[in-house]
Amino acid sequence: MNTNGHLGGRDLDRRTLLRVGAAGLLGWSLSGVSRASERASPRAKARSVIFLFQWGGPAQHESFDAKPDAPEEVRNIFKPIPTRLPGVYLTELLPRTAQVMDRLCIVRTLNHSMKNHNSAGYYALTGHAPPTDDIRLRDSLDLFPAYGSVVDKFAPVEPGLPSFVSFPHVLRDGSITPGQHASFLGQVHNPLFIGQDPNSPNFGLPELTLPADISLDRLHQRQEMMKLIDGQARLLERSALARGLDQAQERALTLLTSPKVRKAFELSAEPTAIRERYGRTTYGQACLLARRLVEAGVRFVNVYFSEFIGGDKQGWDTHGFGGQPMNPFLKNWLMPMTDQTLPTLIDDLHQRGLLSSTLVLWMGEFGRTPRINKLAGRDHWPQCYPAVLAGGGVKAGYVHGASDKIGAYPVRDPVTPDDLAATVFELLGIDPQTEIRDALNRPFPIAKGQPIRDIMA
Repeated sequence: MNTNGHLGGRDLDRRTLLRVGAAGLLGWSLSGVSRASERASPRAKARSVIFLFQWGGPAQHESFDAKPDAPEEVRNIFKPIPTRLPGVYLTELLPRTAQVMDRLCIVRTLNHSMKNHNSAGYYALTGHAPPTDDIRLRDSLDLFPAYGSVVDKFAPVEPGLPSFVSFPHVLRDGSITPGQHASFLGQVHNPLFIGQDPNSPNFGLPELTLPADISLDRLHQRQEMMKLIDGQARLLERSALARGLDQAQERALTLLTSPKVRKAFELSAEPTAIRERYGRTTYGQACLLARRLVEAGVRFVNVYFSEFIGGDKQGWDTHGFGGQPMNPFLKNWLMPMTDQTLPTLIDDLHQRGLLSSTLVLWMGEFGRTPRINKLAGRDHWPQCYPAVLAGGGVKAGYVHGASDKIGAYPVRDPVTPDDLAATVFELLGIDPQTEIRDALNRPFPIAKGQPIRDIMA
């Protein structure tokens, strides 16, 4: 390394070799396996988490906090229907969800002050408030890591499996939304990201399959060659970049030869009836893949509903349609897909005996304005919105908190994203006060909030 901290020519050649060895051979950029000594506490109530992130912000009035008695400019135009939880009603667009309400835990009082997608999304994905509410908030190593990256550091799974997997989109609102990777924890704790469409007939992981002319022996010989190259460049051995690439190569080789990983990604092995039950959509098959991954032992799975916000068959940013709060995308796409996938996932986990050990979390980055804007419909509203949880140590058939008569503000038991983060970590058996250090070596707890004890079983 030269005096200004940049790699010299000789070192750059070695870095190129490493990239060919780790990424070029396998076609996959991977994080390394965490060797952290910390593990989930025996008190853990959840073994795994499936985080169904609803990018764009679902409206609380049209989902899990209907206000049928509110004034016309507030209430939705759909009829309320009863659920299996006495006294709790949902919109008529969620009839199947109503039948699993006795297995769900609804938090109706999430609130914060971030009104832009990227800042609110970062807050939802990490449990840490951004320094500012700015549409221009960009990904940075100064910002906090994703939930799953923290879990990978303090409660990694057994060798041969990824602890944190995310798919099938990279979230963005103009720029890439922060909070989707390990940030200052280091690339070793990044998620295994799958950018392919699980609903594609060709879905699979060719990067987990050796080329026909490369045997495992040859692959291991190549690894030995890379170790020899390592020994010839002592200066670069001190480089964090080199160490990270070495770990990525080891991780790739481990996963390449892991039957458990290959099997988990073989969606084609699922019976047709089950695949149809989840829905032959990108999101439906992504939820099925999430179930297969936690069944295999993966600790944390992020399923992103959409890459973009707004528009036909995209995310939940449903304002701007001439004042139509019930625009066709909501009625014909978003709600029907939710009503197919969420109950199916809950039922499937329950039937397989996985629900008690798997925490399912469904939420967006904020809600929608109580009053319908004649020009924009329901606009962004972080002051009060819902999250849905199930399994993994939370109460079944329970509603936490209450909003006011028009769904604008909490009137009982308000909850912040910080509190939700503390709850998730607590359920996984990780002390929310566990310390991490940022890029400036400043200590912070992994969650600044308090666990929501009332929702825990």
